[in-house]
Amino acid sequence: MKIWVVLCIVSLIHFCGAEPLSADGTVLILDESNFDSAISSFDHILVDFYAPWCGHCKRLSPELDAAAPVLANLKEPIVIAKVDADKHTRLARKYDVDAYPTVLLFNHGIPTEYRGPRKADVLVRYLKKFAASDVTVLDSDSAVNSFVEEAGTFFPVYIGFGLDSSVIEKFGIKYKKNAWFSVAKDFSEDLMVTYDFDKIPALVSLNPLYNERNTFYGPFDADEFLEAFIKQNLIPLAVPVSYETLKLMKADGRKIVLTIVDDESEESSKELVKLLKAAASANRDLIFGYVGVKQLDEFADKFDTTTKLPKMVIWDKKDDYLLVVGSESIEGEDQGTQITKFLEGYREGRTIKKTLSGPTLMQFFHRSFDIRLVYIIVFMIAVLMLIQTLGSSKDDDEYQKVPNKEKVNQPSSSTISEGESKEYKEGDKED
Repeated sequence: MKIWVVLCIVSLIHFCGAEPLSADGTVLILDESNFDSAISSFDHILVDFYAPWCGHCKRLSPELDAAAPVLANLKEPIVIAKVDADKHTRLARKYDVDAYPTVLLFNHGIPTEYRGPRKADVLVRYLKKFAASDVTVLDSDSAVNSFVEEAGTFFPVYIGFGLDSSVIEKFGIKYKKNAWFSVAKDFSEDLMVTYDFDKIPALVSLNPLYNERNTFYGPFDADEFLEAFIKQNLIPLAVPVSYETLKLMKADGRKIVLTIVDDESEESSKELVKLLKAAASANRDLIFGYVGVKQLDEFADKFDTTTKLPKMVIWDKKDDYLLVVGSESIEGEDQGTQITKFLEGYREGRTIKKTLSGPTLMQFFHRSFDIRLVYIIVFMIAVLMLIQTLGSSKDDDEYQKVPNKEKVNQPSSSTISEGESKEYKEGDKED
């Protein structure tokens, strides 16, 4: 009985002495003793399962440290926490952690794997969206304007004017990671002018980063048309290729018209992008992307940049791409006409298939570190060591079988010291 009393007192002291969990902008360090408490204490908590030896984890850690105070000050605070999964293996197994780092976002206790950007500033913008409502209901002009302002420029924004939230709710859930969704219940005619629509119901898409706006007037009872509009406007008319936009394009079913230039920042490249936007507007069944060799050479070089630039190819996001015969380069003054000829040639089937140079492209852009690879490497090393050990043992056995007459020139055990004998034997094994 006394033992139980002592244990209770010790537990009480431990409980009272534990530091309370708070969303004060610091990164929480979690283990088996406080993990469940942390998950239940906060509506939104991002947990980084890491291993101390993992290079990717070491690069991610300072980014999370920088993002933590910003996320803690949001209207809907998001707490950042870390778990040493190499040490706390039971927690890692519970959440199926088999790669480092594995980052999970717990929304009201429900975990979702986070696969978004990992730089602090972009991570903050991404997480704001991740933790938001699927569809936000707005009841005034000021609410609409505030929603658009707070959404920022990182994601497209969809506003349903005169629509019930149930009409777009399933798309708000499906594309939650990629866009903001809202419906405006009450608004003025002035707002209709601001967002450039003249009748309701209407779904307006805004892409503030690229200064693009489009409007869908229905039909709203046909999901296929509504979803097609949403998907097409997730990606701008002409999108610069980056790690993040590649992920977005990969998730889209359309093929990519990829234009490769020497330098995206050159004035001639900017003029070309304007022409690509015009072509994209008339060819919505394709994605139009562009990349500069100076901006992302490791990617651009896979499409053979030894030929004249700029050049256009058709890429299906796999290991092959298509060149259009007669349109190997769009160098020259009338690039608008050359783009038109390129698209006509592609649609008429006048193409040549080429294979990307270098490793598989998606392997190149896969940026997580799989723990299973470690197990494979360790296993291979163990096998090699075993083979080497067995080989050494066999050599020793064969050495013992050599007739004495072949060893007459070796020093006798009586003429060398114990240390020399040990050194001699080790040297013999190395030979």
